[in-house]
Amino acid sequence: MSARVMRLLGVLLSVALAVTAVGGCAGGQAPEQAKEKVVVLAYSEGGQTLDPSLANDLTSDTMVLACYDQLVTYGKKDLPDGRQAGATDKIQPMLAEKWDVSPDGKTYTFHLRKGVKFHSGNPLDAEAVKFSFERVAKTGAGQFLVNTASIDMSQFKVLDPNTVQITLTRPNPLFLQIIAMYVFSIADPKVVQEKGDKWLASNTAGSGPFKLESWNPASEAVLVANKDYWEGRPKVDRIIMKFIAEASNRIMMLKNGDVDLAVEIPPKDAVELRSAQGVKVHSDPSVRILYFGMNHSVKPFDNVKVRQAISYAVPYEDLIQKVMYGQAKQLKSPCPSGMPMSYPDAWNYRHDLEEARRLLKEAGYEKGFEFDFTLGSGFADWEEDAVLIQAELAKIGVKMNIQRTARAQFLELMRQRKLTAYISKWTSFVNDPGYHLGFLLYGKGSSNYIGYSNPRVDELLEKAMAETDPARRAPLYREAQEIIVREAPWVFLYEYARIVGVRDNVTGYMFYPDELIRFYPLDKK
Repeated sequence: MSARVMRLLGVLLSVALAVTAVGGCAGGQAPEQAKEKVVVLAYSEGGQTLDPSLANDLTSDTMVLACYDQLVTYGKKDLPDGRQAGATDKIQPMLAEKWDVSPDGKTYTFHLRKGVKFHSGNPLDAEAVKFSFERVAKTGAGQFLVNTASIDMSQFKVLDPNTVQITLTRPNPLFLQIIAMYVFSIADPKVVQEKGDKWLASNTAGSGPFKLESWNPASEAVLVANKDYWEGRPKVDRIIMKFIAEASNRIMMLKNGDVDLAVEIPPKDAVELRSAQGVKVHSDPSVRILYFGMNHSVKPFDNVKVRQAISYAVPYEDLIQKVMYGQAKQLKSPCPSGMPMSYPDAWNYRHDLEEARRLLKEAGYEKGFEFDFTLGSGFADWEEDAVLIQAELAKIGVKMNIQRTARAQFLELMRQRKLTAYISKWTSFVNDPGYHLGFLLYGKGSSNYIGYSNPRVDELLEKAMAETDPARRAPLYREAQEIIVREAPWVFLYEYARIVGVRDNVTGYMFYPDELIRFYPLDKK
């Protein structure tokens, strides 16, 4: 046998041994690679920005929570049906493993977890926390949150690489609840300084349980598990968020198993979806409210009796049953019923056209009046509500001209306080009257788009926000709600139920008052 043949046989023998060794099992066959665990979610829209300090829509906020961590986070509470839900008043450690509070309640010292790294591999330290809070304080909405939390940014101190000290201008019962919001996410300063602030609009620089792989607001976003996450690798390897505008398509894909979870399910489809095989429907009472806003700087809505008359003309029961198919409840206070210290007992409105006519006469509008109502696009219930309200107002001589506009333009006009009347919704991420009323009906509130101002209400809200004892805060909020209901700055329409469809092989979905889904607990069988 030639030397060349011998060498060839030797090579073949080596390859055969190597293959056998790699196989490592009977028959020489390699075990199957573990299948990647993927959860697919359907959202109606693709979001606007991934910058934590600027994000302000359901999709963007959800992605920020998945990719970033905060100093503290919300805890959980048990529901009567055995499930759990998020609780904004139960604060738990996150990046801060513990904190100390000074005897006067004004100084918080946060001790950071050691060894936490950003997705870039850079260490997360106290300087990163200071950098992130300073970024928040530079934006309009962020500055309002900083002020609402009573944070004195001039006294923000880095004590050592793992310790930060935050001083408040006064004791504030909402401080921890506010800094648990996604807005106060901790970003990687080295990456942001290298790439620039604008880079954060379409990229992430966090330390959260998922990393952003791709994002196209017109189609989908893909997030992959952060295997080095400090709390442990997520149970799923990949999250795919599909952006599907048509609710009927989201529902069809959920029924077919093409998506594992679908949000923004229309109320009329919720009952039918409950009978779909392999699907669970969660309908949770939320703190999301819908109100009919009236601009107080525009006649005749500067007249309280006119606003009261409109409140008596609205067909509340029709809105709940015919528009929302029972998947909502009447709002009887500026604070939703699921909010601590809500006070619905002051409510005295009902569908009563005779009372509406009487009030219009007292206001000097016995023959009625005409006004423009701006309807923002994107929500079917708003359209139906507006048509029903328009019909009832016509019966008391009030002509409501519905002017439809694209959502982006609607939001801009609302922010500029240029709308005479409109319908809008609101969700308070911190489930507390101080936060809720402070944004919407406080004279200096950043989302007080109707221009409502009552010195006594402002005084009550300011006193309540300086009081840490809930028993003393409650009567202050009670009086404020009584005044607000009496003055009818809005027509109080309804409280939404949060409807989410989930395939029955997916676990870990939990309702939070901010309605943002936390991806980290999700798992798939």
